[in-house]
Amino acid sequence: MASTNRYQRQTHRAVNPAGPLTLLDAIADDALFAPWFSRNPAGWTAWFSFLKALFGLPLSGEQARIFRECTGRTENPSSVAREIFLICGRRSGKSFILALVAVWLACFHSYRKYLAPGERGTIFIVASDRRQARTILRYITALLTGVPALSRLVTRTWAEGFDLSTNISIEVGTASHRSLRGYAIVACLLDEAAFMASDEDAASTDSEIITAVKPGMAQFPNSMLLVASSPYAKRGALYDAHREHYGKNGDNVLVWQAPTRTMNPTIDQSIIDEAMAKDPASAAAEWLGQFRNDIESFISREAVEACISEGIRERAPEQGVNYSAFVDPAGGSGKDSFTLAIAHKDKKTGMGVLDCIREVKPPFSPEQVAQDFAATLKSYGITKALSDKFAGAFPVEAFKRNSITLEQSAKPKSDLYRDFLPLLNSKRVDLLDHPRLVAQLSSLERRTARSGKDSIDHAPSAHDDVANVVAGALTNIQVKKYAYDVSMNWVSDGEDDARLFQRMQRNFYMTGGRRL
Repeated sequence: MASTNRYQRQTHRAVNPAGPLTLLDAIADDALFAPWFSRNPAGWTAWFSFLKALFGLPLSGEQARIFRECTGRTENPSSVAREIFLICGRRSGKSFILALVAVWLACFHSYRKYLAPGERGTIFIVASDRRQARTILRYITALLTGVPALSRLVTRTWAEGFDLSTNISIEVGTASHRSLRGYAIVACLLDEAAFMASDEDAASTDSEIITAVKPGMAQFPNSMLLVASSPYAKRGALYDAHREHYGKNGDNVLVWQAPTRTMNPTIDQSIIDEAMAKDPASAAAEWLGQFRNDIESFISREAVEACISEGIRERAPEQGVNYSAFVDPAGGSGKDSFTLAIAHKDKKTGMGVLDCIREVKPPFSPEQVAQDFAATLKSYGITKALSDKFAGAFPVEAFKRNSITLEQSAKPKSDLYRDFLPLLNSKRVDLLDHPRLVAQLSSLERRTARSGKDSIDHAPSAHDDVANVVAGALTNIQVKKYAYDVSMNWVSDGEDDARLFQRMQRNFYMTGGRRL
């Protein structure tokens, strides 16, 4: 940190004689960040306005106009923002700005007095996926290695980040609220927060990430939370912040919303026009920075969790039970999993009972998976199973070679999900305690096309391979959606049929199949 302070003292007199070195000074300095902005300085005007607002710096007339346009506020900022939500269209330059802010905070700010002996402060950059994380890491690497004064501060480099002699580490990773606990967090910067998939076991939503990092930031009075993303559906922390804080003078939370071309005028307008003509709802979010009105959550997490038998991961085959199965094949080289679900209908209650889930993630040999799944099916006495409507001929032949008949479902998965919803809402199904199933079902989205027709599918960057087979298995055993009991025997202790059934089933399986 001492070498950086010496550099600041040597430099700020030339670029900003009235005060200490600012980020905008560093951007104007050829020995610091100017090479990244010199090719088209006019194209960065809106970003300069944002950065000045971020750090509470005075705005010029044009910059003040941009600030008012993008924040809905009428008063210029007067202090450093501590919590910022940056909502901009695609290709606007968000990822590079996050990397720039991270390097600036790590190299030019001192947090030592807030750290205990031996403790390091961490600047986390959380990306929506590994590809996005690699992009940001490349930006940070270029900024640190491309500036000699900063490269000397790097004491250790590893796959996900850097340790600096300023007692700060910069770490880049994907969305997992569990991995963010236990750190002294100087700043947390979220990239593409609206698209943080929640179907992976270790993945988290933007709201969960923010909740996890705030305790780690509490020891730093000058900590910063910067959440950036293109907008998507009207849900999550990004939308909540916009609804509650946009356009409010003096609010502690700064919300900046702008179209792509406001932030990056080098993007050709014809590209945006073509996208608007093709799909106005999508293009308005992708390029104009507007939240979508045509997407809503399909199944609530509460509805799914209400149907789960806690602690039951799988149910062993029982004699005298007729099982059915649903398979969603995959090729093994892409991103989709090869999945299987087995279910049966309880004879006494008519409820659908989920017995088994199998998932094989890529890469894999589809021939080998078909063989393994066939063995599982046979253990449940199943010789015929349904598959996803769009499965090709290969899985049919692969299962046939293993003495299993595979028939394609007559319904597309949107219809399967639509049929599955009332079973969940009326608690007519008993689900396994399976985190990926819960996450995938609760992340399904209903989209309304311009024709007015609804489709139900997973969110961008998410998956629904497990959800698809479970919905297929349970809707194809002809579970009654509603059951009416006119005997009035249920008027007793207030425990509904679904919960009573789940408790009895849990006791049955926990005692090794012995009836209590």
